[in-house]
Amino acid sequence: MGQTDKPFGGFLRVIIRDLREARAETDIEKMRERVDALLADLQATLED
Repeated sequence: MGQTDKPFGGFLRVIIRDLREARAETDIEKMRERVDALLADLQATLED
């Protein structure tokens, strides 16, 4: 990715936030949607 520590830390904070929100979801389908969206974002980041 070529990021320095500061931008990479921000990237990790976004992932952690999204995972916490997904974990807090009471509806299993909504939780899966959140996790799937995060996975799609991570895959897109790898492909950029």
